[in-house]
Amino acid sequence: MQLISIDIETYSSVSLAKAGVYRYATSDDFQLLLFSYAIDEGPVKVVDLTQGETIPQEIIAALSKPEIIKSAFNAQFERVCLSSFLGKRLKPKGWHCSMVWAATLGLPLSLKGVGAVLGLEKQKLEAGKDLVRYFCTPCKPTQANHQRTRNLPYHDPAKWQQFKQYNQRDVEVEVEINQKLARFPVQESEWHNYWLDQEINDCGIMLDQVLVKNAIACDQSFRQQYLDEAQKLTGLDNPNSPTQLKAWLHEQGLDIPSLSKADVDSALQSATGDVRKVLLLRQQLSKSSVKKYTAMQTALCSDGRVHGLLQFYGANRTGRWAGRLVQVQNLPRNSMSDLKEARDLVRSNNQASLNLLYDSVPDVLSQLIRTAFIPKPGCQFYVADFSAVEARVIAWLAKEQWRQEVFAKNGDIYCESATQMFHVPVVKHGINGHLRQKGKIAELALGYGGSVGALKAMGALKMGVKEDELQPLVNMWRQASPNIVQFWWDVDKAATTCIKQRLDTETHGIKFKCQSGCLFIFLPSGRRICYVKPKIGTNRFGNESITYEGIGATKKWERLETYGAKLVENIVQATSRDLLANAMQNLTQAGYQIVMHIHDEVVIEAPKGTSLSKIEKLMATVPTWANDLKLNAAGFVTDFYKKD
Repeated sequence: MQLISIDIETYSSVSLAKAGVYRYATSDDFQLLLFSYAIDEGPVKVVDLTQGETIPQEIIAALSKPEIIKSAFNAQFERVCLSSFLGKRLKPKGWHCSMVWAATLGLPLSLKGVGAVLGLEKQKLEAGKDLVRYFCTPCKPTQANHQRTRNLPYHDPAKWQQFKQYNQRDVEVEVEINQKLARFPVQESEWHNYWLDQEINDCGIMLDQVLVKNAIACDQSFRQQYLDEAQKLTGLDNPNSPTQLKAWLHEQGLDIPSLSKADVDSALQSATGDVRKVLLLRQQLSKSSVKKYTAMQTALCSDGRVHGLLQFYGANRTGRWAGRLVQVQNLPRNSMSDLKEARDLVRSNNQASLNLLYDSVPDVLSQLIRTAFIPKPGCQFYVADFSAVEARVIAWLAKEQWRQEVFAKNGDIYCESATQMFHVPVVKHGINGHLRQKGKIAELALGYGGSVGALKAMGALKMGVKEDELQPLVNMWRQASPNIVQFWWDVDKAATTCIKQRLDTETHGIKFKCQSGCLFIFLPSGRRICYVKPKIGTNRFGNESITYEGIGATKKWERLETYGAKLVENIVQATSRDLLANAMQNLTQAGYQIVMHIHDEVVIEAPKGTSLSKIEKLMATVPTWANDLKLNAAGFVTDFYKKD
C-alpha cells in the first residue's frame, strides 16, 4: 500500500461555510457517515458507518503513517474530520491534496470544475448538492416530516443508496484527476510547504473574546443611536433603506445617483442643514460593520483559538495564500496613535468615553479588528515582514542596477525613484521632499506596465497630482527604469515565441516551455506557473496578444488575455511568495511557532524575551536560488496584532 484516495461524508449542525472545518468537526453532534477509499488507484470501497460498518484497521493505521500517501480533494477537510472521528490529531505529513495539485496547474478549485475542464470520463454526480443538504445538514421541522431536525438513512433509503454512489463517485473522480495530472507532479518542496501551512492552520491563533463580544455590543448600540437620530431628522420608518432615503433626499432638493461612499462624499461637499446631518449619519452607518468580529465568533473553537484562516495556493497561478473565514488578507489598517487606550475602552465596554473621545466609533471598531488576535499567556507576538519585497524582486530579475544599490543600502526607494525621475536629490522630510509622494505613487502604480489609468486608480489625483502631470510621470518613471521596461518586452517575446513555435525559450533566468497544451513559466525557485491552452490572438487594439483558459472575473472558466507586463507581475508575485515560503520554513525549523501570515508578513507566538533580531535575520535569509537578491526584513514585538 503506497496510496489511499479518500472521500468522506459527514454530519454537523455547525455551518461549514461560515465556521470552517475545525469548528465544524468539533461540534457535539459531528458524525462520520460514509468513508470511501481506493488503495493504489484500485476499486473503490464504501464504508457505511451508519449501518455499523467499520473502517478496516489497516486503513486506520495508514492514516497516521507519513510514508503512505493519503490523497483527497481539499484534503484538509478529510484530515481534520478524521482527526475528530479518531480522537487524535492526524499530522499533515503524508497527506496530498488534489485541489492543490489542480491549483498548481491553474485549474478550478472545485472537484466539479476540474472534472469538467479535464473532460474526465467520470464526472461528479449532479445530484450531490441536494443529497449533501438532505443528509449532512439539519432540516427544518415541519408537520410533514414529523418535526424532525435531521434526515437519517431510514427516512429515505433510496436517497441514501444514491448518496453512497455519490460518495463512491467522488473517489473515482479524484483518482482519475490524479492519473490525468501525473505528468505534472507537484514539487516535493511544495508538499513540504503545504504541510507547514496545515500545521499553522492546526495551531490557529488566540482570540480576545472579551474585545470581540464588546465590539459587537458597542456597534449595535451606536448603530441604533445613529438610526434613531436619522429617524428624527427624516421622519422615515427606516432611514437605512436606500429607496426611502433617496426619496427623502429628493424631497429636500438633492438628487443623488446612489448612496455609495463616493456619491455620499461628493454630495457632502455642498450639502447643508439636515441633509448634511443625514448624509453624515449615513456615512457613519456605512462604516458600521462588525462582520469580521462576528466571523471570529462563529469560527471560534473550544480551545479559544480560531483555526483554518489561510488557504494554501488560494491564488491558483502565483500560488499565493488566500484568506478564509475572517479574511485576514484584507484587514482594515490601524493608524490611531492611542490604539491601546481605545482598545481598553472597548474591552471595558465604556461606551460613554468612546462617544466622548472619538468622532467616529465605527472607525475605532474597524481599526481594532486586528487587535482581536492575541498571543497565549506568557507569550507575545513577534511580527516581521519583508521590506518592499516585490520592488526588490523585479529590480533583481530585471537587473536594474541603481535600484539594487538602493536596496543594498536599505535606502528609501520612493526618494531614489523620484531622484531618478526628476534628476534632483530627493530626501524624505528634506530637500525636494515634496517630490517623494510622486515617486511613491509612480512606484506603486507603474511597475507592471501601468499608465495614466493605473495612476488614477492608485489615487494620484486625490494625492495632489494634476491631470496634466500624469502622462509625464509615466514617461519619467519608464525612462528612469529602462531595464524593467525591457524586462516586460523580453518576457512578452519569450512567451509569444514559445507559444507560436513550440520552442523552449528563456530570458532573465526565467524559462518558458509549452507542453501538453500548457505554457509553463519556470521561476528561479524551480516552481512553475501554468497557463492552460495558450494561443496567440488579436486584442481590441488590433495587436498580437497571448490568451489562455482560466477562472475570470465572473468566477467562470473562460478565455483570458495577458501580455508581457502582466506575466511579469505574475512572475514577481510568485517569486515573492516563494521567498515567504522559504522564510517560514527557516523560522519553523529554528523552532518558532508561526500562527498567522498576511501578504509578506509573519506573526510568531513566542515567549516574552525572545530575540526579535534572530527572527528578522532568519526571515531575510536568501535561498540559494536567489543568491544576489537584496532582501531585508524588519519587525516589532506586541501584545496584540496590529500594523506597526
